[in-house]
Amino acid sequence: MKALILSGGSGTRLRPFSHSMPKQLMPIANRPVLEHVLTRVAELGVTEIGIVVGRHGREIADALGGVARSGARITYIPQEQPLGLAHCVSVARDFLGDDDFVMFLGDNMLSQPVTAIAEEFRVRRPDCQLVLRKVADPRQFGVAETEPDGTVTRLVEKPAVPRSDLAVVGVYFFTPAVHEAVAAITPSARGELEITHAIQWLVDRGHDVRATEYSGHWSDTGRLEDVLVCNREVLDGLAREITGEVDADSSLVGQVVVEAGARVYRSRIEGPAIIGARSTVCDSRIGPHTSIGRDCVIQDAGLGYSITLDGARVTGVTGVHGSVIGRDATVSCGPGSQQRLIVGDHSTVVVAA
Repeated sequence: MKALILSGGSGTRLRPFSHSMPKQLMPIANRPVLEHVLTRVAELGVTEIGIVVGRHGREIADALGGVARSGARITYIPQEQPLGLAHCVSVARDFLGDDDFVMFLGDNMLSQPVTAIAEEFRVRRPDCQLVLRKVADPRQFGVAETEPDGTVTRLVEKPAVPRSDLAVVGVYFFTPAVHEAVAAITPSARGELEITHAIQWLVDRGHDVRATEYSGHWSDTGRLEDVLVCNREVLDGLAREITGEVDADSSLVGQVVVEAGARVYRSRIEGPAIIGARSTVCDSRIGPHTSIGRDCVIQDAGLGYSITLDGARVTGVTGVHGSVIGRDATVSCGPGSQQRLIVGDHSTVVVAA
């Protein structure tokens, strides 16, 4: 079985960050989302991975290289325009050949492995095996209707009136039968080849399409709110590890990671939290569920439930909460009561009243 990871989307919901970096490289606990996805893929024993990339393809390839940490070989497959998930399967046809494959969305985070579902697919070998999760508002997702034995009878993309609360998680298992389905469908009203339409094509023609419910945490990192939630979930699983420098005037509470080369002076860090390599935290307070990237400077500041990307500087500002601070960005406190803001396109800034 091969793996296909889809990383060609434009990431409009993650602006302004997606202007300068692919959304799949957004750090979660100081590791890009794609690295977390590759971890889930590696658990399946896959040795050949194809990654569909768009305009940020070079940056993704530079970040990941040609071989995953598991030893699997990575092939990068260009997609000139993001024309739908089924279109990704089409452009990857030569790579996939006649092999079964698992398809992961490159911006999805799963807290638990899907190895048991993969084994179920290998044993029963339906033409499609879906992974489903109950959600509060199915209208935002592809929704599956199933029989008690797991047979899928209907699949609807973002239904106005859902007949099921089972959303399709961004993991799919396919046999080569899906290629005929992809070739048969036409673009949807939004001009994309929808994978839900291809799967429904299989259902309508009597192919074996099955589903298994996933019990772990699942989140799409397409919005900044989701990025913060995913960061919290991953940090909750941290083990305490101090390889950087922490002085005697600092206190670390709970699950805290201080990476090699990082320095903490006269500060309090409440875990779960991570301080990236070569970063400096001085005279500051870091609250739970906070990730400080690499090469950052946090001085006379207070942050909680936030993420700072590599190279960020936060000085003289307290009460920062629920925030994402970009690469090499600076947040500081000016003299007096005046506020000075330099805000890029599609940014959001909330200041104290």
